[in-house]
Amino acid sequence: MQHTRFMLTLYLGLTATLSAQPPSMRLEDLEQLALRRNPLLAQARARIRTAAALRQQAALYPNPEVGYTASEVNAGQVFNYGEHGFFAQQRFVTAGKLQLARRLAEQDIELAKAQAEAVRLRVLGNVQRLYYQALGEQRLIEVRQELSRLAQRAVQTTRELLNVGQADQPDLMAVLVEAQRLELALVQARNALERTWRQLAAETGDPQLAPVPLAGDLEQLPALDFDTELERIYAQSPEMRSAEITIRRSDLAVSQARAAVVPDLVARGGLHYNRERLGLGNRPIGWQGSAEVSIALPLFNRNQGAIAAARAEAERASLAVDHARLDLRSRLASVFRQYRDSLAAVERYRKEMIPTAQKAYELYSTAFRRMAAAYPQVLIAQRNLFQVQEDYVATLMAAWQAVVDIRTLLVPAQMEN
Repeated sequence: MQHTRFMLTLYLGLTATLSAQPPSMRLEDLEQLALRRNPLLAQARARIRTAAALRQQAALYPNPEVGYTASEVNAGQVFNYGEHGFFAQQRFVTAGKLQLARRLAEQDIELAKAQAEAVRLRVLGNVQRLYYQALGEQRLIEVRQELSRLAQRAVQTTRELLNVGQADQPDLMAVLVEAQRLELALVQARNALERTWRQLAAETGDPQLAPVPLAGDLEQLPALDFDTELERIYAQSPEMRSAEITIRRSDLAVSQARAAVVPDLVARGGLHYNRERLGLGNRPIGWQGSAEVSIALPLFNRNQGAIAAARAEAERASLAVDHARLDLRSRLASVFRQYRDSLAAVERYRKEMIPTAQKAYELYSTAFRRMAAAYPQVLIAQRNLFQVQEDYVATLMAAWQAVVDIRTLLVPAQMEN
């Protein structure tokens, strides 16, 4: 019975402890929050709707015109005559101009979708960069907390040695200064993490986003291959898609400029009542009809300049695809080098530098407690360990920044909207 009560008490205590801890947050949680609330994405969707509305407008046929006409109107005593009537006029669009305008507007929709995808990748990339930055700063706080505890133990040990006459007052002062330095570094790390969470709140569009422990493994870096990533970027990049859409749009613009040379047909017809008394018995002539058909003659303006400009733009657009491919390759080469350098440094820190610095500190610390080494040697070893561990975390963060750039297809963190 007592054993049952003890197990129940232990279970309730563990439950209360776990419930008191804030739940951890995953990268996926932050991404979904940003996709729901970031205003840039709403703006991109509105841009697509604008393009769709303009496509509808581009396909509409010109409205007919109706009106009233009067001529030779006279209300004199001797002569009383004139013509009153109405007319209708319609412009008939030729050479498939409306179809070309609609197809151009459809390309604008595709371009808006490509731009929206670029915005989505930009938002996700920013969230991922901030997530791994916060994850690294979270890890850095743990490192500095451990180093601060080491410094406090060094203070305690030095006080004990001072009490028995095996340490000097300058040794204690040096230890106290080092402990304060590490405490200050811990405060700075916490401030940096708080800043990153505020940036995450802005990027996700949630001002109420509060700092919580982040779930994730900073050391689990993915293995990336340059050629594989380059092909993926070529296939999925919104920059490549935008350049290809611009080619199709430019070709349609050339066709539109050529079609503009073909004049539209304008037809006009009407009825009017002629009051002139030329009929039998001096009666008014009465109702008469009229019809007109007109067309502009392209003698001087054959849209030469617009056609030449459209051709030049089409040539520029075709070259833009090649430029986009080369630019993406160049940017990937730069980021991939950063990734490979960081990866090599991470392995060196993990397998050699950190274990060596840790071992050196432990040896000097043990020797100092036995009065076999001077404290400056311990201090140097402690600072080396501190610096190596911080550099290791910073290298992990740099590696993840490169991975995020590659995964989000090298879309810049800042760009024109």
